[in-house]
Amino acid sequence: MTVKCRIGIDEQDEDADLERFVEQVAAAGCETFVIHARKAWLQGLSPKENRDVPPLNYARVHRLKAQHPELHIGINGGIKSLESCQAHLDAGVDSVMIGREAYQNPWLLASVDQALYQRPGPATSRHAAARAFRPYIVERLAEGARLNHVTRHLLGLFQGCPGGRRFRRHLSEHAHRDGAGIAVYDDALGLVDEERLAEIA
Repeated sequence: MTVKCRIGIDEQDEDADLERFVEQVAAAGCETFVIHARKAWLQGLSPKENRDVPPLNYARVHRLKAQHPELHIGINGGIKSLESCQAHLDAGVDSVMIGREAYQNPWLLASVDQALYQRPGPATSRHAAARAFRPYIVERLAEGARLNHVTRHLLGLFQGCPGGRRFRRHLSEHAHRDGAGIAVYDDALGLVDEERLAEIA
């Protein structure tokens, strides 16, 4: 079992109340916690605002890990680079969860193996990653999935690259349509010049 939670809610004391919560849940048998380093403000903030407005308190999560070396403590919230991941790992936490940044910039994940584990990454280029993902799309479509339900996770693959906006727009405009198939994906990929991208890289 894994529990993911915030460091607190509304006026709760971040240290005392988080500590009490973790101790109670751990006593019930949970050994893995992922802590989003923001409070959740149930009074006055919308769910969207709660993702950005409450200030991050990474030090609180680091202290929790120091207090509970026997537990797996992961950290989450506003982490946008592998350098930041490494900094949190160096500070003692056991793992780092990347949320929105992985969704908005999935190419970030291609560097995880090399940056954090000194192992070769799974793909040599964005196009290679897109091609490797293609059989998975075909399988899901054969099972009855809609194309946009699969490709929405790739919309940011070419973020900041020449042709990246065209790729995203093509999928956004066509992948949701009834009967949209793998050709829509292939056409979108063709809008990003692989040779030009390789020259820039």
